[in-house]
Formats: sequence, structure tokens, C-alpha cells
Amino acid sequence: MSPPTPTPPPSDVAAVSTRAWRDGTLIAQDFPIGDVSEHLDADPSVVVWVDLCEPGRDELLVLAEEFSLHELAVEDALAPHQRPKLDHYDTHQFLAIHTVRLDPDSGELDETEIDAFINARWIITIRKNDRFPIVQVVERWERSAALAHHGVAFLLHGLLDHVIDQYFVAIDRFDDFYDTISQALFDERPLDPADQRHWFTIRRSLVRFHRLAVSMREAVSEIMRREQDLAGELYPYYQDVYDHVLRINESSDALRDLGATIVETNLALRDFRQNQAMRRVGSWAAIIAVSTLITGYYGMNVPYPGSGDTTGVVVSTLLALGLPAGLYLYFRHRDWL
Repeated sequence: MSPPTPTPPPSDVAAVSTRAWRDGTLIAQDFPIGDVSEHLDADPSVVVWVDLCEPGRDELLVLAEEFSLHELAVEDALAPHQRPKLDHYDTHQFLAIHTVRLDPDSGELDETEIDAFINARWIITIRKNDRFPIVQVVERWERSAALAHHGVAFLLHGLLDHVIDQYFVAIDRFDDFYDTISQALFDERPLDPADQRHWFTIRRSLVRFHRLAVSMREAVSEIMRREQDLAGELYPYYQDVYDHVLRINESSDALRDLGATIVETNLALRDFRQNQAMRRVGSWAAIIAVSTLITGYYGMNVPYPGSGDTTGVVVSTLLALGLPAGLYLYFRHRDWL
């Protein structure tokens, strides 16, 4: 019996993806990188997209030679943790952006850097890991196929729009978390130390998210500059993306302020509860101290008014019960008990 045929890996984790369009019509896909020049030379209206996931240095050097990529851009694509930016070279631009995903359970912000080499006739995307499924971007392109005749501007817009959508998902998760925390602040149950660590992790992730959002705004703004001519006739669509980035920046600013307010409120409530507890303890201590004072005074082995008489017993009993009762009613009136 022959062994079963292994299932091929899904397309969204493939090492290399390629597509070519002519006048907005898809004419080829999943062809070898070596055939890119043939497609570009065959017709000046052809636009090519190449995607690589976690490429090695040798693979990038082959691409650099094939597309005449600037060595500084290639170094940036190989180096980790590039901030979102747009660099300009003679024959192409280099774009670095980040997609994000917030894990609400751990509070960690998962980032995936996406680099892109952009030319009037081709775009090369480099993903630093496979946690960003490029198939979702391809599906977005297919849903907007009517705009495909705009070429590289259409492809770049689809990529940016999808990445920005992931920022909105992260913002919603931050917002849901802080709504839950805001409601839990006024619970009488003390905060668990594990929850405090989770709060800190979320807040640290929000700070990182805000830095990425601010840099993303600068990168999209640079793309929209008229002299760069990257947006072309799709400028209104890029303006919409920029508006989304501004909303994300405003939301992250508001969430940072809310996070700081929650921390301050939590500290204030903690101090208030401690004061309430100390006030109750002090009130009960005063009540008990008065009874102790009365019994101690009348328990002295020396003569005193009413000593050895029924009057002394009555007076001491009334004082031992009446004064603590009076203090109890006074403290209750002042809401100290």
C-alpha cells in the first residue's frame, strides 16, 4: 500500500507568492521569481507583485540584483525592528510598517513587520514572520478588482487598508479591557496581584501600540505627498486611510489618558479604603478603651465614691455600658462604623 500523499501547505504561509496584472486583469500567479523580468519586459502595462515570508539574506540579494534595489533598503529589510517609515531612492521607495494583534488574555502586543519595495511597475513585500497571513490582503485585492487598473497604487492601498484594520481591532480590545477595568475599580474585592501584573502588561502594550500608530501616521502622510506620486488617482482612498490612522492616534491617546486615570483612581480608592478601615479600627478601639477605663477605675483596690455600696455598682455599670453605647452611636452618625 503506497503512503498517503502529503497535504501541501496553505498558500498564506508559502515562502514566495507572485502575481502579475495587465491593465487591471490578473494574467499570472505563483510564477518563479526568475520570470518577473519576462512579465515586465513583455508589456509596459504589466504590474508585478512579489511576496516573501522570512527570506534569508541570499534570497534578498537575488531580489536586489533582479530589481536593482538600493543596498541601504536591503539592509533595512534584513534588520529587525524597523520603525514605520518611507525612504526614497532613485528607482524605488522603501516602506516599513507593522501589523499588530493584542492578546487580551496575556496582554502582550504581537507585532509583525512588513517591508515593501515600491516602484511604478512592481511592489515587493517582505514579511518578517508568518503571523501576518498575506492571503487576507490578496482577498481584499480580489474584492476591489475594479480598481486594479490603478496598478501599484491599488496594491499598496489594499495592503495599508488591511493593516490599519488590524489596528482598529487592537483598539477595540484595548477599549473593552479598560471598560471592564473601570467597572471593577469600585468593587469591594481587593485587586489580585496577578491582575495588577496584567494591568501593567496591557499598559506597556498600549504605549508600544501608540508609538507604532504615531509612526504609521507619519509614513502614510509621506506616501500622500503629491510630489511622491504614489497615490495617483487613488488619492481620495489614501486620504480615507490617513483619516483612519488619525482616528487610531486619537483613540490611543484617549486610552493612554484613561489608563493613567484608572491607575490614579485605583491608588486613590486604595488609600480611601485603608482610611476607612483604620477609622473603623480606631472607633472600635475607642469603644473598648472606654469600657476598659471604667472597669479599671472601679476595679482599683482603693476607696472611691460608692466603694462597697450598691450605688457604686450601679454607677460603674451605667458608665461601662452607656459611654461605649454613646460612642458607638456617635461613630455611626459620622459613618465611621
